[in-house]
Amino acid sequence: MTHRINWLARPDAHNYSAARSYLSLIYDSPTTVRLVRKLRAAPMSSFMSRDIFRASGLSFRGVSNSRLKSDQKRIRGGKKLAPLLLVRDTANGKVVIADGYHRLCAVFTYDEDADIPCKIV
Repeated sequence: MTHRINWLARPDAHNYSAARSYLSLIYDSPTTVRLVRKLRAAPMSSFMSRDIFRASGLSFRGVSNSRLKSDQKRIRGGKKLAPLLLVRDTANGKVVIADGYHRLCAVFTYDEDADIPCKIV
């Protein structure tokens, strides 16, 4: 059964906080602050879920946890999901999913070709 995936028009404040927390594990503090500032200012765009997975280098296999199930339940219930926050890691030729990995996984379980709104820097 196909489920319509609904999206918020823009990320919420807590999505940027989550992105900052995750990015601070990868980048130093000044870089993290700069990236989050850029994400806030970035325009909305969209990419197919399978392409985001491919660009990130992450695997979908084995993803099974309460956050994923919660996002799947939100999709089934017609609730809106927050857009993803992505960072281009040009040095490694990858995309870092700063916020929204479990939303991406949940969407992928319903439609691997789904266009996912996001901000990318």
